[in-house]
Amino acid sequence: MSSRFFFGGSDSEDSDEDNLPYPKPLARSAFLTPEFDPHTYLSTLRNRHQTLEDLRTDLRSRSQEISKELLDLVNENYEDFLSLGNSLRGGDEKVEEVRLGLLGFKRDVEGLRDIVDERRKEVETLVKERKEIRRQMQVGLALLNIGQSLRELEQSLMMTSNESHTDDPEKNSDRGISDSGEESDEGHQGGMSISRLGRHARQYLLVQRMMQRVGLDHPFVIKQGARMAKMKNMILLDLGNALKQTGSQDTTYLMKLLAVYRDLGESREASRVLRQRKAVTSS
Repeated sequence: MSSRFFFGGSDSEDSDEDNLPYPKPLARSAFLTPEFDPHTYLSTLRNRHQTLEDLRTDLRSRSQEISKELLDLVNENYEDFLSLGNSLRGGDEKVEEVRLGLLGFKRDVEGLRDIVDERRKEVETLVKERKEIRRQMQVGLALLNIGQSLRELEQSLMMTSNESHTDDPEKNSDRGISDSGEESDEGHQGGMSISRLGRHARQYLLVQRMMQRVGLDHPFVIKQGARMAKMKNMILLDLGNALKQTGSQDTTYLMKLLAVYRDLGESREASRVLRQRKAVTSS
């Protein structure tokens, strides 16, 4: 541990003053710390064997030394200070040039931003138009499918109607053989094929769902309302004829007919036909 004191350098051992311990000079580094605090610093000097007046004298000397060093530093760099002032002359013009350049750049950026916004709006409009065209194409395709399905169902129903109302007994006989062969695994002999009736009902329901997807308020769909009603009546008429011709023992065929009625949502119509058949049978 270093000593807090040093002794005088005099060779006279007879002098007591020369042999007294003197406090070391104040360390300059203690004043250079960023968190330097005078009160804290003075509190660290409580073990220093020195009067307050002597300490004050040392601090004044240190302050004068620092002031002299600062003055010497300014004098040494006086020419640099002058040249720095001269170099700052005309700075306003340069600042104005920079400001004008920034204003021009700002105008260019704003112009580009306006162009980009305009292009963005155009792209959004084109995207919306493309979506609308695609939607219309899909609607058009759906309408074509509806029209084709309606024609196919009409043709199938007209063929069935012609076959069921023909006056040629041989054709009726041939149709009965064909239907009986088609329904031989269903326990029904004679009468209209249950698979044909079910197919007609499924085709009708399919067209109905296609119309619902397009929208029941679409002009084309509204225009087909009469055709749809006519085809449904033809299907119900064929179902009614088949139900009337069904024997009381043919329960399997009867249940399948009632299932077709249920799929069409016409269970009440099936009940009406059954009551009518019962009344005819009773009479």
